Amino acid sequence: MITQLTGNLIAIDDGAAHVQVAELTYEVLIPAADSMSLAARIGQPVKFHTLHYLEGQGQGSSFWPRLIGFQSATDRAFFELFTTVKGIGNRKALRALQLPFAQVAEAIAARDHGMLQTLPEIGKRTAETICVELKGKIDPFVRELGVRTAAPGTKAAARGPISAESKLMAAARDAVEVLAQLGHSKPAARDMIERVLGREDVPGDPTAEALVELALR
Repeated sequence: MITQLTGNLIAIDDGAAHVQVAELTYEVLIPAADSMSLAARIGQPVKFHTLHYLEGQGQGSSFWPRLIGFQSATDRAFFELFTTVKGIGNRKALRALQLPFAQVAEAIAARDHGMLQTLPEIGKRTAETICVELKGKIDPFVRELGVRTAAPGTKAAARGPISAESKLMAAARDAVEVLAQLGHSKPAARDMIERVLGREDVPGDPTAEALVELALR
């Protein structure tokens, strides 16, 4: 069982990170929420807390080993809990979790069906099922995940200034929204911004407008 993987991030492609470890390159599936932040770290060392599983192919006639990578052990534990919900497998969860895990955990705890329905592949009935099945199980994750994503001015955020990486990710999310308003689908907009973040000519502290301009060139 592979539980951690540390190496050099060489690419982000179609929902997966490619991590070079010595002479080997691993494909690590990643949640949609992490794709833009990781795209900004291409060429840098990364550490994933991994979930190792077998994925059925050809209606279960064969199986392929897969790795899913998370930024922390808490993120991995939240993902494992999320996938206990009936009808949500690993692949569906990876696509659905396009918002920070803390926001999703808070929505589940608050039974905010509307917010959950904004996630890809999560309809009304699935949102209701998530809230029912995870009732009473999600509270520890609201506390643990919320410490990392607390809004400026709260006690959790008072430990220090917002990091440059957090500012970059906020600009990237805003850029995706702008591209969506211009007529691009959300998945296409995210792909465009991910490609921009992997380029060498990205300014050190770009605004959303700068990212959109680079994406449209």
